[in-house]
Amino acid sequence: MDGRDGMRAADADREAVADRLRVALGEGRLDLHEYDERLQRAYAAWTYAELDALLTDLPPVPPTGGSTLAPVIPAAPPGAGAGHQPAPTAGAGTARWLAEVWLPYLRVIAVVVTIWAVISLLSGELLYFWPIWVAGPWGAVLMIQTVTGLGRGEPRRRAVERERKRAKRERRRELRADEANERDEPPAPA
Repeated sequence: MDGRDGMRAADADREAVADRLRVALGEGRLDLHEYDERLQRAYAAWTYAELDALLTDLPPVPPTGGSTLAPVIPAAPPGAGAGHQPAPTAGAGTARWLAEVWLPYLRVIAVVVTIWAVISLLSGELLYFWPIWVAGPWGAVLMIQTVTGLGRGEPRRRAVERERKRAKRERRRELRADEANERDEPPAPA
């Protein structure tokens, strides 16, 4: 591999390919299994050649500008209504993963500190701050989990998994809608 093919791809390039694959799924060019497989390979790709190989059998789309790969039309698949959410960007995926890891901790600590504060207030004196025994060890474990998870690319892995599940749900909805339409259509006269 030489030239552009051997160059390392960026997260934006992987997202552009994921968007193009999503459009191809919506157009019916890929089935759900093939989309899932290619999406996993897109997020695991290191070079432009690996990303380009995922799009070689798909027709090009009109340029919208901004991408170093084949241009992408960020369109919602058929059947996606106003509630359709675009794929999360790398930063949004990381923020969502961090929220999933840390929000339960923050909620429990808020409850524990509130209980301590109410008891201290009712007793009329400042009591020993026992919530530290809940917050300290759990917080240390979460800190280690956060550092190792970010190092292993856990946010991206979770984003891919969420996207795969979303695509499956969407495809099931489309299939159910198609089945309902087929049942509602009157038979053609012979």
